[in-house]
Amino acid sequence: MLTSLFFLVIMLVGVPIGLCLCLSGIFYIYNTDNPVLLQSFATQMFAGVDSYGLIAIPLFILIGEVMNSGGITRRLVDLSMAFVGSIKGGLAYVNILANMLVSSIIGSATAQVAIMSQVMVPEMEKQGYDKTFAAGLTVYGGMLGPIIPPSVMFVVYSVLAQVAVGDMLIAGILPGILLTLLFFGVIACMGLIYNYPRSAKRTLRERAMTVLTSSPTLLIPLVIVGSILTGLANPTEAAAVGAVSAVLVGRYVTREFKYSDLGAIMLRSAIYSAIVLFLVAAASVFSWLLIYGKIPQMVAAWIQTVAHDPITFLLLVNVILLIIGTVIDGIPGLIMTAPILLPIATEIYHIDPRHFGVVIVINLVLGLMTPPVGLSFFVAAAVTGAKPGRMFIVTLPFFIISVVALVMLSLFPSLSLGLLD
Repeated sequence: MLTSLFFLVIMLVGVPIGLCLCLSGIFYIYNTDNPVLLQSFATQMFAGVDSYGLIAIPLFILIGEVMNSGGITRRLVDLSMAFVGSIKGGLAYVNILANMLVSSIIGSATAQVAIMSQVMVPEMEKQGYDKTFAAGLTVYGGMLGPIIPPSVMFVVYSVLAQVAVGDMLIAGILPGILLTLLFFGVIACMGLIYNYPRSAKRTLRERAMTVLTSSPTLLIPLVIVGSILTGLANPTEAAAVGAVSAVLVGRYVTREFKYSDLGAIMLRSAIYSAIVLFLVAAASVFSWLLIYGKIPQMVAAWIQTVAHDPITFLLLVNVILLIIGTVIDGIPGLIMTAPILLPIATEIYHIDPRHFGVVIVINLVLGLMTPPVGLSFFVAAAVTGAKPGRMFIVTLPFFIISVVALVMLSLFPSLSLGLLD
């Protein structure tokens, strides 16, 4: 109890979550008067990141940085415009479709929201859309980032759960497509009420030219996802090839990437990668101490008194994680909760760890769109100037349909495991 209180206090005063985990671990060791555990502290931290699968994280981050620098995002938006831009509410569909394409490269919700807000919101404003709606829609489009591969959160979960990284990345494809289609449905319904504008029609020749000039950018997600699906490469190798592909496309196709920018790109990628990997290392120590203190067993005993079957358990977990996700970012929330909940899910309720991973990740990502924090709304607000609270209200139907999708994924494992069976 004292350790939990200590953790909450230092987190609320603004201590970074990675340090919170480490300091809480040290506090627990001294509070239980067991200094012998301190001798293994550094070893456990190193063991937490001593995994080949984690090499994919800095490579995926590098791909996103190169893509943003190389103007590839703009080409993907143009490609989406060629297909759905001229129908009623076309730019709203383009926003979601472009986010879907970009998410297959970036893999981070907040990074994607920051990038796509700069691209989509001004364009939607020009076409007559409300800025608040445009920014909020971009936030929900960014939700696809950690779901459709590559996904940093799925890589982290794979290491925590000791499951194949490739399996987790593939498990995110169908849920990502499902969410995209559901968002399309919401746009269609809202378009009937608010009479969304149409974009200027393009001739067949103009569309063909756009497809011709923009389609090479699809090489990056095709290389990443295709090589994993076909078994030609594991996720780490696919990420390395994808990074090379991003450089080549940015330099010789879009011609906006400069080799002189590579140093700054590598530095930004290294900083963000270090933050993520330190979180993983800190989580390893934290989960090690949780197991030593028999916390998972105590939580399991309580849950069994409330949830008597796998479905009830998953619905209970959804509520718990949604609350956690409202105040804690995705990856820290994942590495704090997965070590406790995963053994209960797999050993007591016999839930497939890959299915559980999809549910837990989507739940925590949805927390990024949920007040009182709603981090993604604040990111969009910083870029666009729209108010976060009003964004949530205007786009409330997307939140509701996201919750519906989460319940569907909880009830029907085939929606996440269909491509793996």
